[in-house]
Amino acid sequence: MRPALEVADIVRTHGDRFRQAHTQSLSVGQKRVLRAIELCRTAALGGHLERCDQCGHERNAYNSCANRHCPKCQSLARAEWLAKRQSELLQCEYFHVVFTLPAQLAALALQNKRQMYGLLFRATAETLQSIAADPKHLGAQIGFFCILHTWGQTLHAHPHVHCVVPGGGISLDGSRWVSCRRRRFFLPVRVLSSRFRNLYIRYLKRIYAAGKLRFYGELQHLSSPASFARYLAPLRRKKWVVYAKAPFGGPDRVLDYLGRYTHRVAISNNRLQQLTEGQVTFTYKDYKHENQHKLMTLSADEFLRRFLLHVLPDGFQRIRHYGLFSNRHRAENLVRCRELLSMPALIPQPRPNYCERYQQLTRHDLLLCPCCKKGQMLRMGVLPAGATAGWDTS
Repeated sequence: MRPALEVADIVRTHGDRFRQAHTQSLSVGQKRVLRAIELCRTAALGGHLERCDQCGHERNAYNSCANRHCPKCQSLARAEWLAKRQSELLQCEYFHVVFTLPAQLAALALQNKRQMYGLLFRATAETLQSIAADPKHLGAQIGFFCILHTWGQTLHAHPHVHCVVPGGGISLDGSRWVSCRRRRFFLPVRVLSSRFRNLYIRYLKRIYAAGKLRFYGELQHLSSPASFARYLAPLRRKKWVVYAKAPFGGPDRVLDYLGRYTHRVAISNNRLQQLTEGQVTFTYKDYKHENQHKLMTLSADEFLRRFLLHVLPDGFQRIRHYGLFSNRHRAENLVRCRELLSMPALIPQPRPNYCERYQQLTRHDLLLCPCCKKGQMLRMGVLPAGATAGWDTS
């Protein structure tokens, strides 16, 4: 069922005014996202006409924009990703680990997304793998995947990486499965935090020295090496936030939680409440006050500004796999993990068609008639892109 209010409605109502007001500051990528969301599932993108084989009800089914920042798109991609990760789960305890950049780095990250977010992935992965390999802690090779989130509940910049990590790994000699020694935490959080901070600052200094960072507006003074050194100094003494806890309810629950954020950005349409007189109201969870659900109202201009903070650079991968689960060797390493854990081998399943896959993964039948709830919607003809009425059977 379509939500009463969508991000697309806000863009269609206030997007032109927003673009005119911010034409100098919007990137090409941000403008492209606005345009894609605006046109998503409208006649401008074309589609096809469907008719119910029972009651004769007809509807236009318009194409989606397929932009990864669109709240309406990629539900099947999300469901497929989730199903694949679930099929790879091992019979062991899993941990949910989150690495967060300090708030002081958020503005710099927004001006250097590819570099800063890339370092966030790199420092996170090296921290987990190096400490896990240390015989004092686990003494094993581990595998995990990471998902980048750049937003908080109120859409401000809040870069952090969620990691789902099995509670163990393959011994360094490859002969056995090594289970984690801590039931409460996967690895010592203080050690993770310190290593993460040191690695990130080390790599940040390197890319600064290589001239790969850009500074604009209030951050222009950081182009001076002395100013940049003063900027980093407090971060060396600060405790960087790392959260590591066994997921309540098991790994399936963590996957379900993360699955809501893998193939979209910033906010879901379901959180939007109303758009009235240029003001957008949406729900958010206040973590500082016992996770209470509250309402926030922003001007449409400010809402769109915050939403667009989270547009990623073209081609930037926000879901990455590391260690035993790195893309190149994941299949063979999963086989070895299952052997060491005495798990049955995976049996490949035939791949169903698009509508069958969608129904299996989301429990929603794309072809069920919305009118009589009995018939199946059959494709009758093509709606060319840009068409506003009629259909083409050619």
